[in-house]
Amino acid sequence: MESFRLLVGIQLILSVLILNESRTCIAQGLKTATTTVKCSRKHSAVLTEFGGVGDGVTSNTKAFKAAIDHLRPLASDGGAQLIVPPGKWLTGSFNLTSNFTLFLHKDAVILASQEESEYPILEPLPSYGLEKNSTGRFSSLIMGTNLTDVVITGNNGTIDGQGKPWWTKFKARELNAVRPLIIEILFSLQGLTILAPIDIPNTDGINPDSCSNTRIEDCFIVSGDDCIAIKSGFDQYGIKMGMPSEHIIIRRLTCISPDSATIALGSEMSGGIKDIRAEDVTAIDTQAALRIKTAPGRGGYIKDIFTRRFILKTMQFVFRVNEFYKTHAEGYDPTLLSDVSNINCRDMVAENVTVAAEYEVLPGNTFTVVTVLLLHDKEKVYLKGKDKIVPPFRFGVEDVATKMWFHKLAYPGQ
Repeated sequence: MESFRLLVGIQLILSVLILNESRTCIAQGLKTATTTVKCSRKHSAVLTEFGGVGDGVTSNTKAFKAAIDHLRPLASDGGAQLIVPPGKWLTGSFNLTSNFTLFLHKDAVILASQEESEYPILEPLPSYGLEKNSTGRFSSLIMGTNLTDVVITGNNGTIDGQGKPWWTKFKARELNAVRPLIIEILFSLQGLTILAPIDIPNTDGINPDSCSNTRIEDCFIVSGDDCIAIKSGFDQYGIKMGMPSEHIIIRRLTCISPDSATIALGSEMSGGIKDIRAEDVTAIDTQAALRIKTAPGRGGYIKDIFTRRFILKTMQFVFRVNEFYKTHAEGYDPTLLSDVSNINCRDMVAENVTVAAEYEVLPGNTFTVVTVLLLHDKEKVYLKGKDKIVPPFRFGVEDVATKMWFHKLAYPGQ
């Protein structure tokens, strides 16, 4: 199956929807017809069979571990499924296995424990180095490493990260490691609702990081940071790792992010980002539709980006580029510039937008064609970007109307 590592902050709430289930599956321990579920796995078990208590108070970390340990050897024989029945299931970090489905009943809520001891400390990610997580990082709530064929699904159950205490400790500088994520797995993503406080920074909805052959579909995201931020490593660590994010498809996304982007590329993109396709996207009260973020020292590339059929309402920018991000790893090479090329945006409707496009671009850096084609009718205002512009490398088109149409908005040389 197609795979990627999904990184989502622990302060989020996820509503998990049904994904391609095909037959009725009644596991031992299910008492009523209301907990009968559909599955495509040969073997099934229920969390309560392993001591799970859904009272919202009792820790179920050991129950999740015992259940998955029991199913792990069975997973290679037609796959295995763990059913989380109705209840509030408090738990710390636990690991999934290959050929596995975690199924949440519609009245099931997985509650992330607020105890640091429930999240073992992990080594820093090799593509980010010690500067990004010098003291290590807490394990994610739901973990998966080197897995294949993993599904988290259900009848609109909920995974609640209960993140407020983590942010309180973070602001008070009381955390001794990087805060945990809610899910860190290998798979494609479909049908998630992600709700994060818009006044809390760094609450990215979804971070495909050094991922390939990835689909993100039918998602609703409210975030205090980028709804989707595609990354591939940090300065020399990302360059050394050399794992790009590529062949990523984003479809039917709705985003609300007053201070950030609908889709961001970077700024940690030293391993490269290419062949990203996004379509049928709606952004409301969001800072930018598409934002490219990089800096001297990042190296790498952002290329072959294709977006179409965006509906944008109350935006500060349609398109934004910033090549002056200042956070760096110690010992980075400031002469390494990023190649940004072949960025294409078409069939976009924007209402109540302040600036069509803003470029904060390094002099002499590679930056090739950007085309923005918006749906046009007589009621919309036509604005054409300049074919040639000169430093100070900042360009904006002020809007005096409520609707705009842009055509061939290009940087110098095009």
